[in-house]
Amino acid sequence: MARCRSYLRGLAICVTVLLLVSGFVMIGAAFSPIDDIPVAELFDQLSISNGLLVLQVFGPLTMVLSVLGISAASLDYKSLLLVFSALTFVEFVALMIVASPLVQVQAQMDFAVDELFLNVTPLHKAAADIQKELNKLQTSDSCCGLRKFEDWDNQLPFSCICTPPTTTYTSESRSQPGNSSSYEPCVMVGSNQQFVHSKPCGPILKSYLSFPVKLRIGIISAFATIAITAIALCLALGLEKYWKKPPVETTVDDYDRVKYQPKPSLT
Repeated sequence: MARCRSYLRGLAICVTVLLLVSGFVMIGAAFSPIDDIPVAELFDQLSISNGLLVLQVFGPLTMVLSVLGISAASLDYKSLLLVFSALTFVEFVALMIVASPLVQVQAQMDFAVDELFLNVTPLHKAAADIQKELNKLQTSDSCCGLRKFEDWDNQLPFSCICTPPTTTYTSESRSQPGNSSSYEPCVMVGSNQQFVHSKPCGPILKSYLSFPVKLRIGIISAFATIAITAIALCLALGLEKYWKKPPVETTVDDYDRVKYQPKPSLT
C-alpha cells in the first residue's frame, strides 16, 4: 500500500508539472503574433482573435493553480490537495464554457471567408496593398485568384503566369476548344495561348486563417485532459483516509482467540 501511495504521489506531481507547462503554452499562444497571415488586410473584419482573451486569462491562472498543486502534492497536505482539486475543477468548467464558441467559429469560418472573397472581386479593383500581398502569395505558392483565376477578369497579373510542363502540352491539347484548356498545373486562357496557374489561392489562405483557431482548440483540449487527470490524482491523495485500509494487528488471548484491532499510530 505504501508503494502504491508513493507511486500515486509521484504521478500527481508529474501531472501538475504538465499542467504548469500547459499554462506556459497558453500564455505563449495568447501573446504570439498572428499578423503573418498572407493578405492579412482581407481578414480585418473577421474575428481571427477568437480565443486570445481566453488564453490570456486562463494561462496565468493555470500556472498559479499548478504551483499550488505541486506544493500540495510534494508536501502531502491533504486539505491543500482538496482545495487545488476544487479550484482546478472550477477553472476547467469555466474554460469549457468560455471556449465553446471557438468550435462554432471554426465551423462558420469557411462560409465567412467565401463570402469575403466574393466581396473583394474583381481583384484588379481591390486595394493596392491587397493586390501587392496577393501577388506575393501567387508567386510563392503558384496559385492564381482567390476562388479561380477569373477573379482577376481579363487583367491577369504577371504572378499568375505559369510555364506548362513540356511533356503535357502537346498539339492535341493545343487544339482543344474553349477559352480554358485545363491540364495541371497550368490552364490556357483565351486564344492567345497564355497559361496561368490553375490552383486558386483561396484554400491556401483558409488554411493560414484556420490554423490559429485550431491551435487554440488543441491547446485547450490538452489542458482539459491534463486538468481532469490532475484533479483525479489529487482527490485520491486528499481523500486517502476514506479508501486506504488502516493497519491492523492481531493478538491471541489466553483462550487461543484471535483478536484484530487497529494498529496504534506512531504519532
